[in-house]
Amino acid sequence: MDLENYVTNRYPAGRPATPLVPIRLSAGEPAIWCKLEFLNPSGSTKDRIAWRILGNAVRRGELKPGSAVIEASSGSTSIAMSLVCAQLGLKFSAVVPEGVSSERAMMIRAYGGAIHFVAKRAGMQGCIAESERLAKEAGAFLPRQFSNPENAEAHQFGTACEIIEQIPGHLVDAVVSGVGTGGTLVGLIRGCATEGRAQRAFLARPVDLGGDRDAECCSFSCRIPGVMECASQIFRASDHPGVTTIEVPGDEALAATRELIRLGFPVGPSSGLNYRAAVIAARSLGPANIVTIFPDRMERYFSTELFRPYAGEFGPAPKAREAAAV
Repeated sequence: MDLENYVTNRYPAGRPATPLVPIRLSAGEPAIWCKLEFLNPSGSTKDRIAWRILGNAVRRGELKPGSAVIEASSGSTSIAMSLVCAQLGLKFSAVVPEGVSSERAMMIRAYGGAIHFVAKRAGMQGCIAESERLAKEAGAFLPRQFSNPENAEAHQFGTACEIIEQIPGHLVDAVVSGVGTGGTLVGLIRGCATEGRAQRAFLARPVDLGGDRDAECCSFSCRIPGVMECASQIFRASDHPGVTTIEVPGDEALAATRELIRLGFPVGPSSGLNYRAAVIAARSLGPANIVTIFPDRMERYFSTELFRPYAGEFGPAPKAREAAAV
């Protein structure tokens, strides 16, 4: 395979963008412009950073067919990286904390990726340290999603540009996003500011964030996977004093997620968090074009709290019948 040409042609200029649609869950709420990032091939917005980081590494000659890639991730980035590595003929290993949903682990393995689990008490900082140790031993490439500026660039030059092109009047008044690596929020802020559009930015924060801390004091939400603080070197609140934090109770975020699913948007918990925070932001701003992101799909959360109300509704799964002899 000519890896560089494959990367160059994989997403040619003018490729279809993910849709941007207005959504209102109830008549009394303002409509929110929602970027349907769960429609990316791996089912999440992390495809964007996987293709940018790994694609650029291929162009620089740092990755060849058969090269090893190791990344620390709580789930979606590892799934995206495993998909891209599968298409590029690379060997991928994910370093994840214990307790991630079984669906995420199965998706990574289905794409041919390996998984290294780190004790939950070590948290994401422990995963990052372990990924660096393993990469040094194996001579593997480290995407470093929590510090790599290409993470934010993927959204600055991709997601944000698509939003401005898609939204009526090409006018964005405010952007809303939760923070894990911080790349999405920073990329949207920079991308919209470059076009002279977005006036406000809001950080969606679950109120339970900080309830569970790892050894390095990185706090994360046990109810909204992928949302955390202190792990990111891309987003620092002190560098963005104009960003307003909106806290959303976990119950409200999950309830909004279930409502979105019932409307036909198969999203995960962070989408409900973002949507609810965007509604709060819209109420404070009045009539405005508020944009948020639906980061990933629901299938990776079937075994989590999100789907607990439906567990056992149809009884135990029937046993598979033995195949008839031919």
